[in-house]
Amino acid sequence: MTPVPPPNYAHLLSLSGPFGTFEHAEFTAPRPEHGYCTDDVARVLLVLVRERAPSDELQRLARTSFHFLRSAQVGNGTFRNRRNANGVFIGPGTNHDCWGRAMWALGTAAVKGHDETMRREALESFTRSSTVVSPWPRASAFAVLGAAEVLAVWPGNEAALRVMQNALLVLDRPSLSSLWCWPEERLTYANAILADALVAAGAALDIPLLVQQGLDQLRWLVERWTTRGHLSVVAARGALPGEHEVGFDQQPIEVAALSEACLRAYRLGADDFWRRAQALATKWFLGENDGGAVMFVEATGGGYDGLIASGVNLNQGAESTLALLATLQDAQSMESVLACAT
Repeated sequence: MTPVPPPNYAHLLSLSGPFGTFEHAEFTAPRPEHGYCTDDVARVLLVLVRERAPSDELQRLARTSFHFLRSAQVGNGTFRNRRNANGVFIGPGTNHDCWGRAMWALGTAAVKGHDETMRREALESFTRSSTVVSPWPRASAFAVLGAAEVLAVWPGNEAALRVMQNALLVLDRPSLSSLWCWPEERLTYANAILADALVAAGAALDIPLLVQQGLDQLRWLVERWTTRGHLSVVAARGALPGEHEVGFDQQPIEVAALSEACLRAYRLGADDFWRRAQALATKWFLGENDGGAVMFVEATGGGYDGLIASGVNLNQGAESTLALLATLQDAQSMESVLACAT
């Protein structure tokens, strides 16, 4: 296997403009005409505050991303998702994925922000948006992961507890059947985040049955998506029960969500199944996938936008690049956990 490289932020930095990180790229070039989105800027902040030794340039980008989220937040706690290249926000605030991802990033920044001011203000913003209730499972799941970061440091934090309790009204759903160990009729996108949120909430609230429910669903995903020794995640079109799932295009966000969930599962119980599963996610980017294609440019850290039948989608947008960076961070974290255990 190719050695796992450390995260390389060169391409991410090249995608960034005066207000944050542009969403799309044509090959390696950012496309300012498509503007920015809160979804991606939240991902940027999340990855950067988790970076162990950020350079001055990365810290500046983290601050820019943080101020973007603060500007995107509206009075009722929701977030606007679109911002044009001139810095003007477009559309109303919503409780969709952009809210959930912002909450994940803000909760993490409240604990791991690079300075005391960011940590304090991130907690303030997280608290302000904790009253928002979202009916969208993935938005709720993203928010749970931010709440879990807060509760790990402040176990009685009322805002984080409120986020988790509201989210569980949407997320705590039984699997549809023993053969379809999943709470939805169709696999769509970032699927593992749903199981990850159940595990995180169950651990934070000391509800073992919830943890087990999440682990069961996550194990089902890993087993369903492992073929011939490598990971073969659901294609972008999704999948229904009984469908032949191996197909294209496969999205880096799917692999990153699985990596994140398996790292959390391993930290909880040190079950080697989860270590191996997280390694499969990392190896997917390194070329152990259905196309045998390396999914990034090591010299720059740019992540390709998808695995397609002919190889790779050569565009290197923010979402795919951040999925790569997050997964490489997970691999580093797994190494640290294993080293502490020996």
